[in-house]
Parts: sequence; C-alpha cells; structure tokens
Amino acid sequence: MTYTPYKTPLLMLMMMQAAMQFSFAAWWVLIKNFAIDEISLTGFEIGLQETIREIPGFLAFLAIYLILFMRERSLALLSLVFLGGGVLLTGYFNTLSGLLVTTFIMSVGFHYYETCNQSLSLQWLSKSDAPKQMGKIIAAGAFAQLTAYGLIFGLWKSLDIGFASIFTLSGIITLSLILFIYFWFPSFETGVPQKRKLIIKKRYWLFYALTFMGGARRQIFTVFAALLMVEKFDYDVHHVASLFIINGIINMLLAPQIGRLIGKIGERNALILEYIGLIGVFISYAFVQSAEWAATLYVIDHAFFAMAIAIKTYFQKIADPSDIAPTAGVAFTINHIAAVFVPVLFGIIWIYSPHVVFLSGAFMALCSLLLALMVPRTPQEGHEVRSILPSPTTKYRHS
Repeated sequence: MTYTPYKTPLLMLMMMQAAMQFSFAAWWVLIKNFAIDEISLTGFEIGLQETIREIPGFLAFLAIYLILFMRERSLALLSLVFLGGGVLLTGYFNTLSGLLVTTFIMSVGFHYYETCNQSLSLQWLSKSDAPKQMGKIIAAGAFAQLTAYGLIFGLWKSLDIGFASIFTLSGIITLSLILFIYFWFPSFETGVPQKRKLIIKKRYWLFYALTFMGGARRQIFTVFAALLMVEKFDYDVHHVASLFIINGIINMLLAPQIGRLIGKIGERNALILEYIGLIGVFISYAFVQSAEWAATLYVIDHAFFAMAIAIKTYFQKIADPSDIAPTAGVAFTINHIAAVFVPVLFGIIWIYSPHVVFLSGAFMALCSLLLALMVPRTPQEGHEVRSILPSPTTKYRHS
C-alpha cells in the first residue's frame, strides 16, 4: 500500500509516542514533589499509589477484549485520552483518594496505549525495517520528554506557577496532539486479522521468559538505582532531573543507531550484548563509591533500555501474524508480574543490604543471558528456540 510522505504508519506511531512521553514525563517529574509538598503523603501512602499505578499494567491482557468492540488504532488513541486527561486532572485533586483516582486513570491510559503500541508496531512495520524504525519511535518519545522537562523547569523558575497549572498545560498539549493525530492520519490496515481471544502458546515460552526477566530487571533500575542516588549520594531534585535530561538526549540520539545495530547483528547477538553489559552495570552498582560513577552507571543502564527492541522483533519473526495483538496484552501482563513483588521484597532486603539488591539484579541479567543464548540466529515461525546444550553426534558401541 502506498502512503503519502506525511501520512505514514511510522509517523503516526512516532507522534503517538511523543504524545504519551510528553504527558508521562511531566507527570513523572512532578508527582513525588506534588504528593509530598501538596498532599503531605508518607512513604506508605506513596507506596500505595505505586501499587495502584501498576494494577492496569498487570491487567493489560484485558485489552484483547476491548478490541472486540473497536479497532486497535481507536483503542490506542482513547488510551492516550485517558493518559492526558488523568495528568490534566491531577493537580485539582490534592487528597490521597483524589491522587489514587487520577493515578489510576493516567495509568490505564499509559499501559493500554503501550499494549496497543507494541501490537501496532509489529503489525505495521516490516520485519526487515522494524528494529531501525522502532529506534526512531523511541527517539521521538525521547524528544518529547526533553520538551516536557524544558517546559516544566522553564515555567517553574521564570513564572513560579503551581503544580495544577503545569499538570493542566501538559494534559492540554497531549490532548491537542491526540486530536491532530485522529484527524490527520487515515485508518491504516493492519494486514492479517487479529484473534480476539487470549493467546498463550508453548512455542512462545522463550519470548514470555525474556519479557518476565526484563520486567524484573526494570524494577531494580527504576526503584533502587534512583534510590541509590538519593540515599547514598544525596542527589537532590535538580541532580535527578539532570540525569533524566541526559538520558533523554542519549535516547534521542542513540535509539535509532541501536535499532540499526539490531537489524545488522540480529536479535540474539543484541540481547547477549545487552545482558553482558547489564551484569557489569549491576555489579558496579553494588560497590560504587563515587557519585560521578554512580551517575555514569545510571545513564549507561538507561541506554540499554532501547535494546529491548530486540525482544519485540524476535517475537515478530516467530509469531503467527494473527497472534500479535492478543500476545501483546499477555506479554505486558507478564512484564508487570514482577512489579507486584519485586519493589516490596527487595525493599525489605534494601534495609539490610543494598549490595544484595544489585547483585540480585546481576543474577537476573545472568539468567537473561542464558535465555538469550537460546534465541536462534535467524528466528522464524517453526524455529523459535535453539538448544544451548551440545547434541550428541557420536554413537558409542559397547565392546
């Protein structure tokens, strides 16, 4: 099918990603200060909010039932409306119950959009170009993050406006962009009709395992790497914000290159490279004594996130095309299983030994490396897994 230059599936995916990242970045930067400074929440109540935020991710598999009634494109845009609307409303409900409600609304939008985004990307992008184009999508999101950070800190310092005004402005910008996307882009065909039921297949087990381990490692990074910066090295809000900005710039510049690299060396080699690097990063976290080196590790750790493209394109190559949408929901739920227990369990361990938390992260990366060795060099339907054990080639005879 021929598309006009400014109305392509890739451009639509990039703009949707930008809309999502703009809203979420604004919410993420401000929400902890809002919860503490405006609502006077304690650590327990903030933990409760984090639990509420993860529930929609755990229930992402339910998206498959929603596309019984609407197209995936429509569900993706509706999810972005929930995200933008939830962010817009956040500043006007400065109570615990109000924050929990707006967090849930925002999170429903975020997680269901991510489920649709993964599915549509794998359906709309060709297998040969998917890694490179997914890198461009990540870069578009990183640019939107940087725009949000710049807008927030510029307005916060120059105009001294409050939380509600920034949340409102961020939500309005996101909703305006969604409205433009809705009217500008046509309803692209998704090719093979998608199955409208939950799909869990034995032959996808390696994809499920890689997805689960990725979710577990991500919790170590998002919860405990940031905690290390604040607790051990006394990073304040401006220091952490600076790291976010550096991460955004690196993602914007590096993600397309990582996508091209995956397309060149293949998913197996890309995942092996990622997990070897993460083993080194997590071991270094456990023993780092310098704030500068800790910040460097944080940036390197975040840069590896783009390598997760390889898991998605591995699945694209092995999947029955009609399984993509239902499996995307299941995969997102699997990815969030760890979010239910990792923060709490390792939070207890952290009290006694932060070293153990990061060494456990290194062990998770090692397990992921062993799984990556099972990815075939040329994955395809019917050739999903390769054995890492040598097969017997010699027959022995009894004398």
